[in-house]
Amino acid sequence: MTSKPDNDFLYSIALSLIPKLGPGTYKKIILHCGSAASFFNLPLGKLERIQGIGPKLLAFRKKKLNLLKEAEQIVEAANRNQIQIHSFHANNYPNRLKSISDAPPVLYSKGNLELNPKKTLGIVGTRKATQYGKNITHQITEELSRFQPCIISGLAYGIDIEAHRAALSRNLSTIGVMGSDLNTIYPSTHKKIAEQMMNCGGLLTEYKLGSEMSPSNFPQRNRIIAGLSDALIVVEAAKKGGALITAEIAYSYNREVFAVPGNLQSKYSEGCNDLIRNMKAGIYMSSKEIVNSLSWDMESRESSAQKVFPDTSLLDPLENKILERIFDKKEVEVNWLSHDLNVPISTLAVKLLNLEFLGFVKAFPGKRYQWLHSKQ
Repeated sequence: MTSKPDNDFLYSIALSLIPKLGPGTYKKIILHCGSAASFFNLPLGKLERIQGIGPKLLAFRKKKLNLLKEAEQIVEAANRNQIQIHSFHANNYPNRLKSISDAPPVLYSKGNLELNPKKTLGIVGTRKATQYGKNITHQITEELSRFQPCIISGLAYGIDIEAHRAALSRNLSTIGVMGSDLNTIYPSTHKKIAEQMMNCGGLLTEYKLGSEMSPSNFPQRNRIIAGLSDALIVVEAAKKGGALITAEIAYSYNREVFAVPGNLQSKYSEGCNDLIRNMKAGIYMSSKEIVNSLSWDMESRESSAQKVFPDTSLLDPLENKILERIFDKKEVEVNWLSHDLNVPISTLAVKLLNLEFLGFVKAFPGKRYQWLHSKQ
């Protein structure tokens, strides 16, 4: 539960409340100013020199007290409803989302969530799932349950809710990403499943309590599903729909995307078959596709090996800093590393390639790097 917010936490929420302030501009402000609090307190002359900050945005600076008051009300409401708040630059924000350009500045969650699980798997599909699609969803979850992935989906009708049910039936953590606030379960018929998820995962949204629910919210939330997923499986999908939007976004994020091939005479297989034909998704035939693509089997074999910090005396100072971050975090993404070390991605790419060649780290899909286990 969120309680006793510090000053910068409130300012971060206040900054996110400025109308039409996109994620890119939000991050640019934090990067240039150092913190959300600095944006509201720096002289206007300095702010005017930051690219992307125009007169309309600066005008909201004058409404600082109103924005801070609203931020305090949001925190108080979160406390009353046992909701956690995650601002972009806080430690409790999902690391996987920090690497995407349009990550929400603020997230709200409820339940027993681990937002940085070791393995995640997104499962999405049509709202009009066939029995074949439902069976495949349960089969996927059952076959991969030994790896204990967190199952990510959108709590919608059809394949989404079936993915959550399948996860719960196998005691897997599962996160439902919502297009509404956390007190508005949509569709309402899924309220019982949502309550069950509180003990083994939970709900996540970018919409504060009291937000108006709009049809445009649901395509927006799909980027969160895509960003949180190490791999995304589309089980059934027509030629148009939310599942295909999620797949396109995941593809743009360099996530692993798979589609279950289907009956050529079924309209709910057209989307999956098109993804495979256009080479935007690999063909999903069995759990081996996921295991091999994400190297889960190798990780499983190494799980009992103890991490040993090797001799780094031959590495340069930056390479040592990179290794320290990866060792501490267990896994990092290049964009997060670039921000944390204030080093260009192009420079990091060279250093990481060298560290991988020397056997210190291993690269994974989504520009992620993990410490390479070594046996004593």
